Amino acid sequence: MGAGTIQAAGDRRRELEGSPAARLPDRLLRWGLTALSVGVIVLIAFFFIRLIVESEPVFSEEGIFNYLFSADWVPSRQLYGAVPLIVGTLITSAIALLIGVPVAVATALYVTELAPKRIRQPLTVLVELLAAVPSVVYGLWGFFFLIPKLLPAERWFADTFSFIPFIGGSVTGPNYFIAGLILAIMILPIVSAISREVMSTVPREHKEAALALGATRWEMIRMAVIPYSRAGIAGGAMLGLGRAIGETIAVTLVIGNAPSIGDSIFQQGYTLAAVIANEFGEAASDPLHRAALIAAGLVLFVLTLLVNGLARTFVVRAERGTRAAKKPAAGMAG
Repeated sequence: MGAGTIQAAGDRRRELEGSPAARLPDRLLRWGLTALSVGVIVLIAFFFIRLIVESEPVFSEEGIFNYLFSADWVPSRQLYGAVPLIVGTLITSAIALLIGVPVAVATALYVTELAPKRIRQPLTVLVELLAAVPSVVYGLWGFFFLIPKLLPAERWFADTFSFIPFIGGSVTGPNYFIAGLILAIMILPIVSAISREVMSTVPREHKEAALALGATRWEMIRMAVIPYSRAGIAGGAMLGLGRAIGETIAVTLVIGNAPSIGDSIFQQGYTLAAVIANEFGEAASDPLHRAALIAAGLVLFVLTLLVNGLARTFVVRAERGTRAAKKPAAGMAG
């Protein structure tokens, strides 16, 4: 290759790249996005460090281990044990996932695969409107409607299935189950929306190949749609879990606000977010009480980070399963 050819190639490359002034917006965009990304990380780190600093008085008084594993939350006696709050948060979030995720995935499957075209858009809008309802409205609806209406059914269920651990026993009005049910309704729009968007990306060839081989509509959904969408469904479920863990007002109104661990899902309890909302105003004059509530926020922050990490693990594993499922589906299409 001659020198003239090399020179021509260099000139051509410079023409394609453009002048330095033309590339300046790209550089500014890259620098700006990098600065925003670093800023978000710095802000999260600042929140984390600030929570630790503000929580130091209660950790010094109670000890980190005693705060995390003691079951006594009695501010009048200067006793701060977060176990009832952590257990209440986990129980209500688990109930929300067990109820909300299957309903959300079923809704997404119906909208994308089974519903007539003329009702798909209205049904999608109706489901998404659930996200526009304020949480206090859900809480008031649960307190004035769900609690009295579901109390007889809860008593029958507790008596009939009393042999199941954490089911039998006395039934109170506000309880873990009502709080979990409210949370299930609140996380339904986000889980359903993510699942629906993922299911809509399933290649038509995969579904047509399954149907051409004699599969029923349900078998096609089970073999082609669900395996392909597993990663998105898992990610949506974890986002819903993050929403359920941090919900405050609705849970505060329907869980009973009892700083103890109930013997069943039909008894009163407390959550980390609810205790902060309820007691932060009265804790202004008590530095130790205030520090205990901020420590509850720190535990909630760490719990959310753990959920996000767990979500990432689920998504990675689901993506591997999705890639494995694509190969036989592609073989059927071939």
